Amino acid sequence: MSENQKNTTNGSAKQKKEFFLSRWIKRLLFPNKELDIYAEEQMQSPMRMVIRNFFSNPMSVIALCVFIMIALFVFIAPHFVKLDLGEQDSTLVFVSPGYDMMKVPADLQKNGVADISVGRNYSVGADKEGNVYVWGKSKVTKVIDLADIPDNVKNAKIVKVAAGSDHVLALDNKGTVYAWGNNRLRQTTLPSELMTNNRSHEFGIRAIYASDQFSLVITDDNRAILWGNENFADLSYKADELDGHVVDGAVTNTAYVLLTDDGRVVCGSNNASTPVTKIPAAAAFRVKAITGSSNTAAALKEDGSVVVWGASTKGEDKIPAFSSKAVEIEGGRYHYTARLEDGSVVSWGSNRYKQLNVPADVTKSNIEKMYVGSFQNYAIDTDGKIHTWGLKGFLLGTDGLGRDVYARLVNGGKMTMTIGALSVVIEMIIGIILGGIAGYFGGVVDMIIMRIAEVVSSMPFIPFAMILSAVMGTKVTVEQRMYIIMVILGILSWPGLCRLVRAQMFAQREMEYVVAAKALGVKEGKIIFSHIIPNVMSVCLVSITLAFGTSMLTESTLSYLGFGVPLPTPTWGNMLTGANNSIIIQNYWWNWLFVGAIFGVACICINLIGDSLRDALDPKANGR
Repeated sequence: MSENQKNTTNGSAKQKKEFFLSRWIKRLLFPNKELDIYAEEQMQSPMRMVIRNFFSNPMSVIALCVFIMIALFVFIAPHFVKLDLGEQDSTLVFVSPGYDMMKVPADLQKNGVADISVGRNYSVGADKEGNVYVWGKSKVTKVIDLADIPDNVKNAKIVKVAAGSDHVLALDNKGTVYAWGNNRLRQTTLPSELMTNNRSHEFGIRAIYASDQFSLVITDDNRAILWGNENFADLSYKADELDGHVVDGAVTNTAYVLLTDDGRVVCGSNNASTPVTKIPAAAAFRVKAITGSSNTAAALKEDGSVVVWGASTKGEDKIPAFSSKAVEIEGGRYHYTARLEDGSVVSWGSNRYKQLNVPADVTKSNIEKMYVGSFQNYAIDTDGKIHTWGLKGFLLGTDGLGRDVYARLVNGGKMTMTIGALSVVIEMIIGIILGGIAGYFGGVVDMIIMRIAEVVSSMPFIPFAMILSAVMGTKVTVEQRMYIIMVILGILSWPGLCRLVRAQMFAQREMEYVVAAKALGVKEGKIIFSHIIPNVMSVCLVSITLAFGTSMLTESTLSYLGFGVPLPTPTWGNMLTGANNSIIIQNYWWNWLFVGAIFGVACICINLIGDSLRDALDPKANGR
């Protein structure tokens, strides 16, 4: 063959290959919309017909996509959203959804910060022009909102603020003290001395502090004045010993600590059971400043060292090594933050809400003042810029124990869907095997299997599960209880699928391909499970799909009745159980709305998918 002929032959082969490739791409991306009826019949297999019919229904496609997204969400999100089963905090009860706990008002940043104080789930600040701002979750009851600042406070020039659990104190430039918020325990009812002498400005106020149901002020003449709920915190005060010597103070949940002019630290409570009363020798003298957390107190000594004492349960006493002397220290609920002489900032204690993760821009800035409380940190640099780190809020809010609803929603969904899916697998295995055997062999075998199915069908599932749960009690772990629920759901749910497979087997066993397989000597088991079952699986898919939704609902019903997966392990069912209260339904809608919505949407999508599969399997669907 000449060189030209070879080139011509290679060119023709190359052109054919390119033509085939281009035609394949064209048919893949731009298929013919209309085909000859015979060509279409040759191209369409039964499974292709089912797929075409299913995806031709927009509602079924939407339902399938939504369900896949929900399934991916609940199985992937738990890898990123960790669940702490021991998580609960009385200060984070029923926090509404949103990330606004550290959303500092623009006007406060613009006018310059005079003071900031952090309360339970909110913060209050005063700018250099005397205006007061409240941000975060400031609503403490259905009718009391700390953001409703009284008119006399708005008209005054405020220089200091103090945020308590449910009330706020403010001090103006004339030395007048104001209080507003919840007064159920008289925490906003100022003592007579403040209502008379302070209003006539016979003495000034040096510092103000607000805690949980009680408050403390320190006067210019070095006295302490306390008021609030005396049943909650011992507010006794040694006036004869301390008057004229108190220069600083700090408050914890149930006690207060005072600093005298000679550098001594004394506890302002006579309650010997309060851990803060046991002041260590290292913190008794030569103290420069004091602060407090939830159940501990800290002293900054004149040499720059820090001493922490009290009921340290979150690592508050594990003070890190400082790169230089500490010049300022502030306490949150379970953590402390210190500003060092070299301008750096360090935090220690609990890091549950990232309150110890000091931002990089803070370490690079020259910080001149810090404000710390609860789970939040505010730092002001020399340029007046506000830096924040800590708890911003919760995406879906918290429940009645202060637990993150979002974390429980994704982890509870994983538990609910896992139970539903595995119980359906058990149901499918038992139902297909027994239904296939009964339908193929018939006779005595069919009668025995059907009688067993009738016995199982007659067993009421929920009462049976409740009795079994009561018998097991606390003898099994949460994981074992989950597996038991899966097995029970699967074992008691197979009769319906078994009857469906049996009926299909009666029709399929008379087909020509079965007769041919018998004539060729194919074993009975191979005929049933390799030839007939694949032909009836498309019909079984409908029943399996609907059974998945039913299993999820049944598990949630058991959890709702208190016989499913026990708390604190979350499922969608026991989350709805926790919201089964008229007060929660009316006032804390986020506790039931999100879990109810995602559960309802998942079940609706499953039912729509099952109905669409049933329609797709109907031969008459093409004509509709």
